[in-house]
Amino acid sequence: MAVDKSHDSDPQDNWNLQGIVSQLRDARDEWRAHTGRVSGDHGGRELPSRAAMAQILEALCGALFPMRLGPVDLREESEDFYVGHTLDVALNALLAQARLELRYAARQRGKSCTQVDGVAQRIIKDFAAALPALRVLLDTDVLAAYHGDPAARSVDEVLLCYPGILAVIHHRLAHHLYRAGLVLLARISSEIAHSATGIDIHPGAQIGKSFFIDHGTGVVIGETAIIGERVRIYQAVTLGAKRFPTDESGQLQKGQPRHPIVEDDVVIYAGATILGRVTIGKGSTIGGNVWLTRGVPPGSNVTQANAQHDGAA
Repeated sequence: MAVDKSHDSDPQDNWNLQGIVSQLRDARDEWRAHTGRVSGDHGGRELPSRAAMAQILEALCGALFPMRLGPVDLREESEDFYVGHTLDVALNALLAQARLELRYAARQRGKSCTQVDGVAQRIIKDFAAALPALRVLLDTDVLAAYHGDPAARSVDEVLLCYPGILAVIHHRLAHHLYRAGLVLLARISSEIAHSATGIDIHPGAQIGKSFFIDHGTGVVIGETAIIGERVRIYQAVTLGAKRFPTDESGQLQKGQPRHPIVEDDVVIYAGATILGRVTIGKGSTIGGNVWLTRGVPPGSNVTQANAQHDGAA
């Protein structure tokens, strides 16, 4: 009887791992040469870690809302100890990620990394100091969701269950990092929430207090969008760009204002698409599936029918 000895062979022989590893190294070297990047001059990880940021964000959510998003066995008498310990660990981990981003940015610009540690320390210290105000701001979002949804039985249900709240928590944290210059960490933070909720909010978007995203799947809010206070939007709403201007060489121009301004007390119903640097006036209601590429005055009530009649569709 024949004996199968395949399990006795070296696993690397089965897959030709040595050859594959070599080819992958060649591909990396070619990519780095093509993009003008230098590898091996810093002896460690080159970029921040998405996995590390996921752990940091989970810890920060727990520290902000310890009895709801913290550990299951937490008791009120140990709440402050938990918050302090969790913040210490999370902020030190965030500091390490900030250093990675700043060092990477300095290398890309051909500048020295000698000032990076001090800059990172200052940014994360400011971020830590902002957390109490961020918690107060997030409380307005939670209350807006509770008061804005008749299906909500409690603020605890909103905080534990609503994807829009998770996306907004991540956005508030990411927006602070974005404004502080940690753009890559901010984008990673937003994309973690995007993956979990289907809600895509660029960390550059400016959003006022008492913001509520109901249901949420498919919502897209662009980088230069400005949203006022007490705004409510529903699933599949897009606040996007109408066009992407280019420079003389045909490259896209970065950072130009290109997304809508939504003033206070606006409601935007499911499936609405608003494109370009247009202003939706205070107190307006934008109906479901409306396509808008123009601004509307305060108090407007835009439906599919009148949007088409006015030439907006």
